[in-house]
Amino acid sequence: MKKGLLSVTMGLSMLTLTQAADAADLVLEQYFEGRTRATGSFSAINGVKREFKVDLTGRWDGKTLVLREDFTFSDGETDRKTWRFTKTGPGRYTGTREDVIGTTDVVIEGKVAKFNYLVNLGTEAKPNKVRFYDTMELEADGTLVNTAWVTKYLLPVARTTVIFSR
Repeated sequence: MKKGLLSVTMGLSMLTLTQAADAADLVLEQYFEGRTRATGSFSAINGVKREFKVDLTGRWDGKTLVLREDFTFSDGETDRKTWRFTKTGPGRYTGTREDVIGTTDVVIEGKVAKFNYLVNLGTEAKPNKVRFYDTMELEADGTLVNTAWVTKYLLPVARTTVIFSR
């Protein structure tokens, strides 16, 4: 094989491998199975700001991803939440969590997942129901960036950003 042809062949092979690596779509059970770490921040229009770290543990049983989130806030407070995402089709899941009212439908298109859900941030006696609108985007370096707008009566009241890494 001539040197020029070998270079072209190797170049095409590398291009094909690079395209295949870049083409990987977000798959929740693949990304979150096992251990994942995250850092995040929450900022509300009333001036409340909180930073946090999250240790996540994901378990996939072939149908449902159970994703435990252990939060540590910068003020020392801790919290635990557990998502249960049931796969309903390619790039489609139904999710529940102990503080979510009802369910959420997750739709993934390529590297982007979108979902929204209602949460009571108050107490049963004094409810404070807000809706989170999450957009998760898989970056080329393997990090997953989740940006969520929080609304009350359809008005934006807060924003949270969480960056997941494996």
